[in-house]
Amino acid sequence: MTPCGTGVLDWLRGHAAAREAAGLRRRLRPRDPAFGGLVDLASNDYLGLARDPRVVAGARTALETWGAGSTGSRLVTGSTRLHAQLEEELAAFVGFESALVFSSGYLANLGAVCALAGPGCLVVSDAQNHASLVDACRLSRARVVVVPHRDVAAVDRALAARAPAERAVVVTDAVFSVDGDLAPLAWLAAACRGHDALLVVDEAHALGVVGPGGRGALAQAQLAGAPDVVATATLSKSLGTQGGALLGSREVVDHAVDAGRTFIFDTGLAPACAGAALAALDVLRGAPRLAADARRRARDLATLGAAAGLRTTDPVAAVTSALVGAADAAVRAGETCRDHGALPGVFRPPSVPDGVSRLRLTARATLTDDDLAVVEKALAAVAEGLATAPPG
Repeated sequence: MTPCGTGVLDWLRGHAAAREAAGLRRRLRPRDPAFGGLVDLASNDYLGLARDPRVVAGARTALETWGAGSTGSRLVTGSTRLHAQLEEELAAFVGFESALVFSSGYLANLGAVCALAGPGCLVVSDAQNHASLVDACRLSRARVVVVPHRDVAAVDRALAARAPAERAVVVTDAVFSVDGDLAPLAWLAAACRGHDALLVVDEAHALGVVGPGGRGALAQAQLAGAPDVVATATLSKSLGTQGGALLGSREVVDHAVDAGRTFIFDTGLAPACAGAALAALDVLRGAPRLAADARRRARDLATLGAAAGLRTTDPVAAVTSALVGAADAAVRAGETCRDHGALPGVFRPPSVPDGVSRLRLTARATLTDDDLAVVEKALAAVAEGLATAPPG
């Protein structure tokens, strides 16, 4: 008798073999607390707060007070006083009337876009938006138009031709996660206002790094708190913990509580994460220089890459990329970095299109000059390896 599921298993094996041949196979690498002694250029801990004693103490106190889990969805038992305090303080810090905390930034994007769009709505999405926004657009059941990267004129044209859609929403990253470039938020807001559309901005890579004291790209563009602007954010990057948030007017947040499926049907954020986020916000409020330090170190990384002969992107936040080209070359470049004491992110399809694989280098405010000396040698070795690699 032929075993059930053989066709599916053959399909899985075929895809695995194809990915292996293309240099796209991914493997988990469990790390130790110190990243194996490597200079960390891969994590999203932009301000170095994940292991900050004050942030760890905030998590520990919450853990001891509230327990290991939130015990239920936010609408049942999963909302604690910590969650309410975090929402109040996060909204005040970023400059919005209200906030709603989710258990991840991915779920915050899904919940926000799906709740605010839906059938009868046009959603206009930047071609380089994060996968969470892409998935949110697909799941929203709205008509979706994908426009070229940072092309405000294309956004305007899509909005002008939105009929028969009754409503329109434009979604964009604030800082794009691969190249680290900034969305033209002021121009996007003007286009939205010209067509009675809502602007939804994911501040994941901007919160803590961009804007006055790290308050985000919307604050920098003087759009934070506008009634026709909604923000999402993650707690897992600059704030060093885990979770996500929707920020907007009170009526937007109330609507998300009623209609956001990833809020209604998900277990609430663990109290320890909420406690850590509150502590991280307190640190950031007391040390606004951290945002500028992270941006400065990102520029240092880009400069080191360019000096080594690599093509690097111009960072506006904490992310820069060194373009390599082929996926297998990016994998080799990552191994070269590790051999020389640095740990970069290696971005290959589907994270980036074919032919533009790269090393993504993320800065931390706490990177030292000694760290950068290690990185300089690692990137020089990468450039040498690329120059001497056989064609193919």
